Amino acid sequence: MESVQAIKQRFGLIGNDPKLNRAIEKAIQVAPTDISVLVTGESGVGKESIPKIIHSLSHRKHGKYIAVNCGAIPEGTIDSELFGHEKGAFTGATQTRSGYFEVADGGTIFLDEVGELPLPTQVRLLRVLENGEFIKVGSSKVQKTNVRIVAATNIDMFESIKKEKFREDLYYRLSTVDIHLPPLRERKDDIHLLFRKFAADFATKYKMPTIRLEDDAVKLLQNHRWPGNIRQLRNIAEQISVLEQKRSISAVELKEYLPDSGSNLPAVISEKKKEGDFSNEREILYKVLFDMKNDLNDLKKLTLKLMQEGNTQEVQDENESLIQKIYGNGDEEDTEAETLTDEKLEVLQIPQKSPKTQAEKDKYYFAEEIEEEEPLSLQDKELELIKKSLERHNGKRKAAAEELGISERTLYRKIKQYNL
Repeated sequence: MESVQAIKQRFGLIGNDPKLNRAIEKAIQVAPTDISVLVTGESGVGKESIPKIIHSLSHRKHGKYIAVNCGAIPEGTIDSELFGHEKGAFTGATQTRSGYFEVADGGTIFLDEVGELPLPTQVRLLRVLENGEFIKVGSSKVQKTNVRIVAATNIDMFESIKKEKFREDLYYRLSTVDIHLPPLRERKDDIHLLFRKFAADFATKYKMPTIRLEDDAVKLLQNHRWPGNIRQLRNIAEQISVLEQKRSISAVELKEYLPDSGSNLPAVISEKKKEGDFSNEREILYKVLFDMKNDLNDLKKLTLKLMQEGNTQEVQDENESLIQKIYGNGDEEDTEAETLTDEKLEVLQIPQKSPKTQAEKDKYYFAEEIEEEEPLSLQDKELELIKKSLERHNGKRKAAAEELGISERTLYRKIKQYNL
C-alpha cells in the first residue's frame, strides 16, 4: 500500500494539513474494495482528486474511468447520458446509444455534483447500486453492469433530503464511506505552500521570474476566507504573475486582488429561519389576513357577550385584556395597569332597541339570513400556515400558537377542525 506522501507526489497534491492527510488515508484504505464512496466539501477544494486516487489503487485500474458532471447535463437528457437509449426512444434518437454505465463496465464512474440529479434518475441510480441492473431509455430489456460509483457533492445532503430533493435511501447507499475535504480557510499553513506552487507553475508557463510574497502579504493571504478555495487561490496567483511588474508583492499590492479584503469579517448568517419568518411576501400577506381574522373573531365574541350580559363592570374586568388588544391601551408607558377610560368604553355601548312591531317584522319577511363564509383560498392558507408553524416547532402547540398570535386552545380546536 502506497504512503500518503507518495500519493501526494503522484497526484500533485500540496499540503500537510491533518484533515487532508486523513482524507487521503481513507481513500487509500477503501480503494481495494468495491464500496461506494461519497466525497464532500465546498466547491474548489479538489474533490475530483479523490476518485482518481481510488480508481488508480483499485483492481479496476485497467478499466475505464469516466467523470460525469451531473449538474451540467440537462434534466431531459441525463437518463440517456447515463443509461443509454434505443433508436426512436425520443425525438432526435436516430440510433441506439450506449450510456456511461454500459461503457464503463468493469471500471469506475465518478458522479460529480450528484446532489443535482433529478429524482427519477435517482431511482434508476439506486437500482444500479443495489443489484447492478439498468434499463436503457425506450427499452424493456434489463442489462447488467459492474461499475464502482464514487460520487461528490458540495451541498448539504441532509438539508436536501429534508427538502425532498434527494432520496434518503440513495444517500445511504452512496455514502458507505464518506470522505470530507476541508476548505482552504481551515488549512492556513497550506495556503502559502499552494500559492508558491502555483506561482512557480505560472512562471514556467509564461517564461518570467517567479513572484514572491513579503511577510505582511503572507499573513494577509492566510487570513483571507477564500470562498472559492484552491480554485480561487490559483486564479489570483495567475493574475499576479501576469499583471505585476515587480516580483516581490507586498500586502498593499495583494489587497487589490482579494475581493472585499478590507472587511474580512465572517458574515453572521442564521442557519435556521427565525420564528415567524415567512419565505415570501405572499405568505406575509396571508399571515396578516390570518391575524385580522383572529381579531375579528375576538371582537365577535366580545360583542356577543355585551349583547347578552350588558356593558357591566364584570364583563369589562373579565375581558380587559381582550378590550385592550382590540381598542389599544392608550399611553403605552403609563397605562399598562390601568383600566379603560369611560370614553373608550362608550365605543362598546350597545343601544337598547325597542321591540319591532309585527308590521316591521312582516316588512322584511323576505330577507334571508346569510352566513358569511371565508374564502376557500384563505382557509387553505390558514391550514398551510398552521402546518408550517407546527413543523417549525416540531409539533409543539404552545410555541406554534404564540407564533400565530392565537391561544393554544384555539390552535387545538383548529387542529381538530382540519384533522391535522
